[in-house]
Amino acid sequence: MKFRIDDEVILVAGADKGHRGKILKIDRQQNKVVVEGAARVWKHVRRSQKNPQGGRLSKEMPISASNVMLVDPSTGKPTRIGVRYLEDGSKERFAKASGTSLGQIAPAKAIKS
Repeated sequence: MKFRIDDEVILVAGADKGHRGKILKIDRQQNKVVVEGAARVWKHVRRSQKNPQGGRLSKEMPISASNVMLVDPSTGKPTRIGVRYLEDGSKERFAKASGTSLGQIAPAKAIKS
């Protein structure tokens, strides 16, 4: 999974199709992401010291990472993500639609002599 926290994504499937938001949390084991404002449910909670009033809380639930696509920063449209190596040996993510760089993943490896 090539997503990172704070990436802006758009939902391409499900009840909230078309919703844009930032990724708040990533679960790489189950291949799920939590998107800000998407897949909201009501959680009923008892009164406690942490929550003295109790009642219903609205919270985001995890959705499958296959149902979201990254928003291309240059065009504003959904795009797939690729990984490429640069001339200096560092690795970066890029938007496949436009080729725009999305940030460095790994620095260049030191060459042992």
